[in-house]
Amino acid sequence: MQRTSRPSSWCAFAAEPAKMVDTKVGKVMTTETGMTLYTFDKDSKGKSNCDADCLKIWPAFHAAAKSKAVGEWSLVNDTAGKEMWAYDGKPLYTYAEDKKAGDVKGDGVNGVWRRAK
Repeated sequence: MQRTSRPSSWCAFAAEPAKMVDTKVGKVMTTETGMTLYTFDKDSKGKSNCDADCLKIWPAFHAAAKSKAVGEWSLVNDTAGKEMWAYDGKPLYTYAEDKKAGDVKGDGVNGVWRRAK
C-alpha cells in the first residue's frame, strides 16, 4: 500500500467528541473510552440544570480546552460554568455507577435519565 502525502492546504476536521457503540441494550453514544453518555429530561435545550450535587453522580461530559462545536455538537456550560458537550442541544453526562465501558446502569434512573443514542 502506497502512502500519499497530503497537500499543504489540507486541514483536519475536528473529530466528533463521542462515538456510537453496541451494548446489551442496543447502540448508545459513548465517550472515547466507551463510557455511556446520558441526557437529563430536566435540562432545557442548550442549558444544563444538573446542580453541584447532581454533577457528583452525573459528571458532565466536559469539553477539552479549545474544543469547537461542529454539526449537531455544541458547547454549553454546566451549572459550575465549565464547558461541556451537548448533542442536538441536549447536554451530555456520564454516570458514576457505570464502572466499565459499555455499562448502561444510568438508563431510566428516576425516570429522567436517558442513554444518548
